[in-house]
Amino acid sequence: MRTLYQVLADSAARYPERPAIIYQDRRISYRELLERVNRLAVGLVALGVQPGDKVGLWMPNVPEWIEAYFAISRAGGVVVPMNTRYKTHEARYILGNSEAVAVFLPQEFLGIDFSGMLARVRGELPRLKEAILVGQGGEGLRSYEEVLTLGEDEGAQRELTRRERELRPTDCAFILYTSGTTGQPKGAMLSHHNMTENARQITEIMGISSEDVFLLAVPFFHCFGCVMGILGAFTWGAAVVPLPVFDAKQALELVEKKRVSVLYGVPTMFVLYLEEHRRAREAGRPYDLSSLRTGIMAGAPCPVEIMRGTMEELGCNVCIAYGLTEASPVITMTRFDDPLEKRVETVGRPLPGVEVKVVDEARRELPPGEMGELACRGYNVMLGYLKRPQATRQAIDEEGWLYTGDLAVIDPDGYVRIVGRKKDMIITGGFNVYPAELEELLYTHPGVQSVAVVGVQDEVMGEVGMAFIIPKQGAELSPQEIVDFCAQRVAGFKVPRYVVITGEFPMTPSGKVQKFKLRELGERLIREGKVAKLSPRKGR
Repeated sequence: MRTLYQVLADSAARYPERPAIIYQDRRISYRELLERVNRLAVGLVALGVQPGDKVGLWMPNVPEWIEAYFAISRAGGVVVPMNTRYKTHEARYILGNSEAVAVFLPQEFLGIDFSGMLARVRGELPRLKEAILVGQGGEGLRSYEEVLTLGEDEGAQRELTRRERELRPTDCAFILYTSGTTGQPKGAMLSHHNMTENARQITEIMGISSEDVFLLAVPFFHCFGCVMGILGAFTWGAAVVPLPVFDAKQALELVEKKRVSVLYGVPTMFVLYLEEHRRAREAGRPYDLSSLRTGIMAGAPCPVEIMRGTMEELGCNVCIAYGLTEASPVITMTRFDDPLEKRVETVGRPLPGVEVKVVDEARRELPPGEMGELACRGYNVMLGYLKRPQATRQAIDEEGWLYTGDLAVIDPDGYVRIVGRKKDMIITGGFNVYPAELEELLYTHPGVQSVAVVGVQDEVMGEVGMAFIIPKQGAELSPQEIVDFCAQRVAGFKVPRYVVITGEFPMTPSGKVQKFKLRELGERLIREGKVAKLSPRKGR
């Protein structure tokens, strides 16, 4: 078992001169990164950060995020990653609920004044002693460089050495707030071992080595970025290329320029990679993606057509991973030697040391082939929710099983297929309809780029499906065409009765479609008479 810092220190000892971070025109070696992390850790100790203290990381994907991540850990603190899209009240809640004593933040990002937002709520955060600005310090703020300078304090250096001997891999290292659709976010507490072992197993399956280069456009404040990405790469001495804002064109240019071999993303990102790749190819300016070897598609259900396109057109032998923050995050994953149909139609098998089962409403285990809620047990299960003992007991039972809230089927060979979220299931006229099934179907339509299906209220059927469609560039789609397409291929009760053609979906910063917002929008459009209820045309 290892701590976060030990992962970095071990690779720095093995590969001191290899690049750890490639950012814009900078190449930061493992030796240089370790030196800066050590100085920053001493600086935090000198500022009074104590073992167990929470420190917020409210920054985009930049090298300083990575430095602070390991420095906070080495100082014995607990990292509290914060979403860069948070507004003032959200930042106040996270910093207040976690009782953070310090926070790292940029001067600005995407035109947002972070220091201004913090100034408006700082008086409500009595525990917050330090605000560390990446850039020049302002009133009440300390500059990042100033904290690095404090790294020369000899007394703090001795204290840091003492703490390192006392830090245990089973200690809490991370509190990541999960974004719920209702209520305040819950802080999932993850240990060093939760994260380092999960990262090691994921990247071992992918065959990662010190020769690999990861493009990380997934946000660092999400487990995808900081566990599967940063920790996964650093476990083997590989390099990471951070991308602060996702843009498919810029990402593929970086793949070409930096010879990226590992590509991570949620399905939506891979949809956009494919669209950009096809556009460039048709224009006679194809990207050189020959360096791409593998990657991970995760974070949301992975449509079969997108998986196939990624493997065949991008030449990226991608793996599917499934999990959730509370599981550090990965539970199951596909392997390179799995049969092709298992790689594109399932989320693979559990990681070593992780058990899975499917249960009914009473949490009784169901046999293979039957659908129910997926549960897992193993080294990867979180320590619990911060200050939420009742919520912890609801999520994790006395035997250590974590209940995911996802509906799944486990086949006789142990492969898991995710059907959808329990709360997203549509009950229409007493029949269960799973949005993921319809989304998979609609991705096979030649004019559909992206699709999201939600349930909306219906006086007769209780609920019916509503499909939100983003068409491919140049494609002309009509709602009736979509309804007829579905009616030819699935049972009548599954056919969506409302279709909205749109240009974008409301998304989380980590790339997930916010279906609760689509549901609210859909029901408002129905009330206002702006969308018509449709039935399949006969003979179609």
